[in-house]
Amino acid sequence: MSDDLPIYGPEHFINRELSWLAFNRRVLALTEREDFPLLEKAKFLAIWAENMDEFFQVRVAGIKEQLAHGLRSTTPDALTPGQQLAEIRREVENQYEEVSKRFLAEIAPALSQEGIVFSDYSTLDGEDREFLDAKFRDLVFPVVTPLAVDPSHPFPYISNLSLNLAIFVRNPETGLTKFARVKIPPILPRFVVLPDGERFVPLEQVIASHLGALFPGMEVLGHDVFRVTRNADLEIEEDEGGDLLMAIESELTQRRFGSMVRLEVHPDIPDELLDLLMREMRATEDDVYRVEGPLDLAGLWSLYELNRPELKFTPFSGVTPSRLSTAPTETVDFFEVISQGDLLVHHPYDAFSTTVEAFITRAARDPEVLAIKITLYRTTQASPIMRALIEAAQEGKQVVALVELKARFDEERNIEWAQRLEDAGVHVMYGVVGLKTHTKIALVMRKEGSRIVRYAHVGTGNYNETTARTYEDIGVFSADPGIGADLSDLFNYLTGYSRQSAFRRLAVSPTGIRPQILELIDQEASRRDGHITMKMNSLVDAEVIAALYDASQAGTRIDLIVRGICCLRPGVDGLSENIRVRSLVGRYLEHSRIYRFGARGRDRQYLIGSADMMPRNLDRRVEALAPVEGPDLQFRLDEILDVVLSDDNLAWHLQPDGSWRRVASTTGIDAHVALQDLAQARASAHL
Repeated sequence: MSDDLPIYGPEHFINRELSWLAFNRRVLALTEREDFPLLEKAKFLAIWAENMDEFFQVRVAGIKEQLAHGLRSTTPDALTPGQQLAEIRREVENQYEEVSKRFLAEIAPALSQEGIVFSDYSTLDGEDREFLDAKFRDLVFPVVTPLAVDPSHPFPYISNLSLNLAIFVRNPETGLTKFARVKIPPILPRFVVLPDGERFVPLEQVIASHLGALFPGMEVLGHDVFRVTRNADLEIEEDEGGDLLMAIESELTQRRFGSMVRLEVHPDIPDELLDLLMREMRATEDDVYRVEGPLDLAGLWSLYELNRPELKFTPFSGVTPSRLSTAPTETVDFFEVISQGDLLVHHPYDAFSTTVEAFITRAARDPEVLAIKITLYRTTQASPIMRALIEAAQEGKQVVALVELKARFDEERNIEWAQRLEDAGVHVMYGVVGLKTHTKIALVMRKEGSRIVRYAHVGTGNYNETTARTYEDIGVFSADPGIGADLSDLFNYLTGYSRQSAFRRLAVSPTGIRPQILELIDQEASRRDGHITMKMNSLVDAEVIAALYDASQAGTRIDLIVRGICCLRPGVDGLSENIRVRSLVGRYLEHSRIYRFGARGRDRQYLIGSADMMPRNLDRRVEALAPVEGPDLQFRLDEILDVVLSDDNLAWHLQPDGSWRRVASTTGIDAHVALQDLAQARASAHL
């Protein structure tokens, strides 16, 4: 940006944390949709709860850390840490109230009508109680540990995200009242299923109904449920000589001992008990959230696993792109297909198993493949891609896996996979000191005659077959020599001592993405028919936002599709009247990043990749954006963006005041359904 551009003030930015909470409110709004099946609504309540857990563990914890260290710096919207916490609390309390109403008054009764009943132990008949008694005796009692509190037993440590029973018991001989705590074992299912398979009793009720067995000879005076959330954001001190693996393992041990950031209780908890909990855990009234209904609604995932297909979306497994389709008895030559031209895949509409998985598996088994290099951010416990990498290494191929150990909340799984890969002979690296490796890239080197050909995959999503079924993502396969050479250089930067900063075709952070995006925005702002379309998860970076404001004032039409956080204020006269911001929240999680510059009818520039427009992505992560140039591929990207911009079923519009409003439905276009239909139509046309 030039120095003479206007400087934007706090009134021009939306608070990052409040924008995220607005996103979680849009997730919650899915539970009231009449066109969503019942168990899908329960699932989105669970997702809302998981999202809120992570928000407190990371974002709220971070703001509290600022306060604890006396930091008074403000955000771009000029809120201090204390002001942010006050605004966050107000919004979170509103969402809690809405969630309780939605679950207790709507979803639970609707589930009951379908035979999926949340039962109360006190209302069960003798036969059901006998069943639960046996469950408690055989499965629960052996793993439950009651912890007393007295001069010889200090108040127990309450671990992160644990559900607990707080109990008062009295010694009938001495008359002394004591406090005890029982942790609900996280290893056991959140709900106990009754013999009919469709009635559920919360595990804490089963334990509470058998407290006499846990405290024999004592009188149980009362019990209440509470739940604790702690700071779980790892702070890794990296240096050139340190052992990152050991540092992260140490921090994972410390994570459960982080400072307390939230205490969830029921509204009718006795004052005496709440005072005790707050005192022992050093909680303030601002840390306490009184919740109607069950705590930890993430447990609703167990209901979603029920075999009730009529209460869920019709399964969609994705199609195989026509260029990869063969007769049932034939095996596609993946490398020949890519050598004939770049291939774009769009998940979950294009099946992950027959595209990305097939590419890595074929490379592992192809005798002409010499080397495979890949970055791994989030994966699964039984990943086919991991198995293929191990197979390739065992076959003598050079296999390099950049495993990002700092992928939040996946650290333990990534450590486990890193060790398994190393044991199999894979060269495992952990990235660049001080940076998180977030880019999604794979490179295969294949001997073809007397030359080595590089085959590349650049994507927007993780190499994870589970999330690929629900996350919307883009990937491009290419044999372009420039992209292949860039990926070779990028892997050398990640695994060695390279100081590479300039690339031929790729834009790479932490040095290259912001300058290129700003240049492309300025380029469109200089055109009479300038048009910018950007699809991403989050828009936070103040410099990019300022450039978009400048472009809007130059008359450039700007369409932003932002799933989550957006700190830009659209539609403000004299500032951003040419900017529209929409968000799609629905069956699939919009996760792809597509950046398009140029008006229809003239040459456009397209970039796809892993980077959102956030300071962390642009400054503190290794990210990559790749150009998409083939006419067929650009047509597919235009098709995706056109469908998303036409959606009036899942879409929301961001208002100048920072609120979100549903797009009025006139045509009834559901982008997720429309893109499924387009994928199936392409597959059918090939048959």
